[in-house]
Amino acid sequence: MFNKILIANRGEIALRVIRTCKEMGIKTVAVYSTADRHSLHVKFADEAVCIGPPPSKDSYLKIPCILTAAEITNADAIHPGYGFLAENAEFSRICSEHDLKFIGPSPEMIQTMGDKATAKETMIKNNVPVVPGSDGIVKRVEDAEKIAAEIGFPVIIKATAGGGGRGMRVVHDPAKFRNAYTTCKNEAESAFGNAEVYIEKFILNPRHIEIQILGDQHGNVIHLGERECSLQRRHQKILEEAPSPVVDEELRERMGQAAINAGKAINYEGAGTVEFIVDKDLNFYFMEMNTRIQVEHPVTEEITYCDLVKEQLIAASGGRIGTKPLKMRGHAIECRINAEDPAHNFRPSAGTITSFNIPGGRSVRVDTHAYAGYNIPPYYDSMIAKLIVSAPTREEAISRMKRALDEFIIEGVKTTIPYHKQLMNDPGFLSGEFNTQYLETSFTFNPDL
Repeated sequence: MFNKILIANRGEIALRVIRTCKEMGIKTVAVYSTADRHSLHVKFADEAVCIGPPPSKDSYLKIPCILTAAEITNADAIHPGYGFLAENAEFSRICSEHDLKFIGPSPEMIQTMGDKATAKETMIKNNVPVVPGSDGIVKRVEDAEKIAAEIGFPVIIKATAGGGGRGMRVVHDPAKFRNAYTTCKNEAESAFGNAEVYIEKFILNPRHIEIQILGDQHGNVIHLGERECSLQRRHQKILEEAPSPVVDEELRERMGQAAINAGKAINYEGAGTVEFIVDKDLNFYFMEMNTRIQVEHPVTEEITYCDLVKEQLIAASGGRIGTKPLKMRGHAIECRINAEDPAHNFRPSAGTITSFNIPGGRSVRVDTHAYAGYNIPPYYDSMIAKLIVSAPTREEAISRMKRALDEFIIEGVKTTIPYHKQLMNDPGFLSGEFNTQYLETSFTFNPDL
């Protein structure tokens, strides 16, 4: 096992990794920008190194600074968390070249799954269901138009290097296809430095359901059940739960086996997530694979009693993951608490937190790096906390979440807590009858309630 791990990230995920390392007797190194000098991950790590000014490109994305921090603190491994460099194949490669273990998959694994067209080809070869579409990248608009006509509208044009809702265009009208194709390529080139795109059939009103997998260096891959991630706004997840209200044992087994096939296809190592879209008839199709720990990993931990970060460290150090299927017990829900104003189109709300009361009680978990007096910097993602509850049933979990949200008091900045409170009473959410478009088409936030 490692002696000292540098966490190449910030905020709640850095603190999350530090906690598991402490429980395992592993020393930790935090890195931070000058804007994060007062963040809790800096306080609770054994050592901390400032790596630059606030902009990510000058700090958390600056590989030479991170490597220097690892060298001067004698770290022997780097945990990338999520975001920033977590799915950067070049960073994984450079870590290896500097005798630092990258806690995650190899550069080849990241590259294969990071390129959506290559990932899709890999899935087809390994009997994982995929959405009908092009066999790979489509370089000419004439070929793209032909493929779109063959699979039928609506279609979606996707950047192969895309993510976070960028580099995608849904086209319902064949007459608008050519313009959408050009726009998507230009946006992909600007955002990702890669203009390549592919075409897929657009599944109307799908659910977004993902399977958590773990793999080790000995060829073992297991799944830990699904997470329901359909409640999204502008392709960004708002709330996650496990298990999904629409997945039964038979579907879970089929989706889980497909996810295992995906992992074994690339000899996957560490924690990963295979994301599927599920249509109204509960047919599922591979969407993408995230080769890292996910923001929403706590809901899986709460119903499987598995520390996913610990399993990452075991796999990365050459150990074996458990190969017996883990039982899912009860239900867990996670609300992402963002420093945003839902009454004004989710406008970011940076500033100083003047009051901060964390909810408590049975089966209530809060992952956060914030506190009263903490100044939320304007440079990074707006998420300041994750509120996770678990209970024997979905109904009891919702009741517990309502109570926990009432106890969660954050003053000085606007947050999404009021939005989540209203969502907990929404008929569509309560019934489990929702899809990825639900929040934008069927749920209305009332700031006066």
